[in-house]
Amino acid sequence: MAAPRQQTASRRPGVTGVHSLNRFAITVPDVAEAERFYSEFGLDVRRERDRLDLYTHGHPHCWSSIYANGAAKKLQYVSFGIFAEDLDAFSARIRKSGAGCDPHPLSDGAGLWLRDPDGIATQIVVAPKVALDAKAEPTPAAAVAPGKGAAPARSAVARVRPRRLSHILRFSPDVPRMVRFCTEVLGLRVSDWSQDMIAFMHGAHGSDHHIVAFAKSEAPGLHHVSWDVGSIDEVGLGAERMRGAGYTKGWGLGRHVLGSNYFHYVQDPWGSFCEYSYNIDFVPADLEWPAADHPPEDSFYVWGPAVPEDFVTNYEARAAG
Repeated sequence: MAAPRQQTASRRPGVTGVHSLNRFAITVPDVAEAERFYSEFGLDVRRERDRLDLYTHGHPHCWSSIYANGAAKKLQYVSFGIFAEDLDAFSARIRKSGAGCDPHPLSDGAGLWLRDPDGIATQIVVAPKVALDAKAEPTPAAAVAPGKGAAPARSAVARVRPRRLSHILRFSPDVPRMVRFCTEVLGLRVSDWSQDMIAFMHGAHGSDHHIVAFAKSEAPGLHHVSWDVGSIDEVGLGAERMRGAGYTKGWGLGRHVLGSNYFHYVQDPWGSFCEYSYNIDFVPADLEWPAADHPPEDSFYVWGPAVPEDFVTNYEARAAG
């Protein structure tokens, strides 16, 4: 039998840019609390000595590492993946930017390191492309013959298992400055924005509508991490599971305008959010996305419940203050 053909990740010719959001790292007061939250959310949570590593079930990639430091939750670093042939070009960009730094002490030390304009450590590392090369397929619905009920019994519902990390949204005191950094140094591209309040950015080599986004705040911080699921039903089932586990604060079910995804956000124990996301827009490597500046009323959501009062509260800034 012939060996299976090696799949080649999509690449935009002549463009140097990160291809994936590789991982992120945070510190929290207690990893036991984090282990319960992320396990209930449906992730594959693995203890590794002094930290937790987050995987999605059936996927080999580690999406996040979480450490306990007895202090308030804090975003420590963000890692982006690049193609091996782009390593020298990125080394030159970092030297030119003057933002190079030592590897973060909680990291594996690999790759290139710099600090972004908000002071967050950023890793650029040669790694497999984990951003998709085509729009995610929905989970196939079970066939139901006419004359039978299609909904499962509540007691028989399977656990929702997110398939992959889709994006992160960060707070920033200067959104345009972060956009310039991501464009000029990381090679990301703007998908859409609304004045200086929020901006969404995708990878040039094919990715979801955004793999990173920035929302205006008084200081840096992490607002949410978004996890892809395979149906709108899974968004609702995940939300219900988390309510049953005691995580009752959040926002959804709804649908965004920019990105078009269906969502439900669950507030984590530290004030930020985890999002169940389904059917986000996709930007292929060979397409110029028609980016635009949207008025605030057309940039948030199409439908959904009232937005919680503290949904855009930067709890990291409050803790630091």
